[in-house]
Amino acid sequence: MTLDPHSPRTSPLPDNPGPHPWRRYVALGDSFTEGIGDPLPDGGHRGWADRVAEVLAAQVDDFAYANLAVRGKLIAQIVADQIEPALALKPDLITFSAGGNDVIRPGTDPDAVSQQFEDAIVRLRRDHATIVVFTAIDTEFTPVFRGIRGKVAIYNENIRAIADAHDCVVADQWGLKEVQDMRFFDDDRLHYNALGHHEVARMVLRALNVPNDLQPHQPEALTATTWRAAREKDLVWARSYLMPWVLRRLRHQSSGDHVRAKRPEPLPMTTLAPGKDAAAPPESPV
Repeated sequence: MTLDPHSPRTSPLPDNPGPHPWRRYVALGDSFTEGIGDPLPDGGHRGWADRVAEVLAAQVDDFAYANLAVRGKLIAQIVADQIEPALALKPDLITFSAGGNDVIRPGTDPDAVSQQFEDAIVRLRRDHATIVVFTAIDTEFTPVFRGIRGKVAIYNENIRAIADAHDCVVADQWGLKEVQDMRFFDDDRLHYNALGHHEVARMVLRALNVPNDLQPHQPEALTATTWRAAREKDLVWARSYLMPWVLRRLRHQSSGDHVRAKRPEPLPMTTLAPGKDAAAPPESPV
């Protein structure tokens, strides 16, 4: 069974045992979609969106992929800088993740951010592309963001309602329990590492009902540590990551200032490491 990529769709999608219907995929968003935390040897970043594109490209002959996401961007910046360029590329598949950087900031209103999100979805639906949206992860497991769990939950409920109203597919990070473990995160405790991006890619492919050979990867076993060693690690994290983040906020700067989209044009996609991703042996979280 194949699906018409230009027809309105509901979520979840019907079973898709045959080749998927999409030929041009454009990813919009911030550092999550850019792939920060999943470095490549050349200094670039891979991430879940690249991993999804690799699988989709392997199943059809004429597939192209663009990624307009830039780290550090707020939802207003994503809307202003990425939506019209994305629509100009004529995609039939769009992933849109935005608002996370807004919600984690003190004093922001998740309902107001959600209204911006819905306005963006209305615009992205113009050509009836399939749109995938994301709930945010359940922050209960991490002390850094546990205090905003209720705020994140409100935002997620709004995202689900928007997806239902506009026939979007929901990729549910909140329900992705396997990544609620700091071993799936980079040293900055904010971005996924390669393990986390791999699991998100598997989740997106499930949401799209695209068959694939990606297998779950297990993190390395936790090693025993002392209270003092743990606190020393916390201090290193605060000095290396938290304080620079706070200073950027005070200076009205962003990690994405002067950063351009890594893949602004739809290009053919090759599988970077099919054997590695399809194999069962554990992958190091480092």
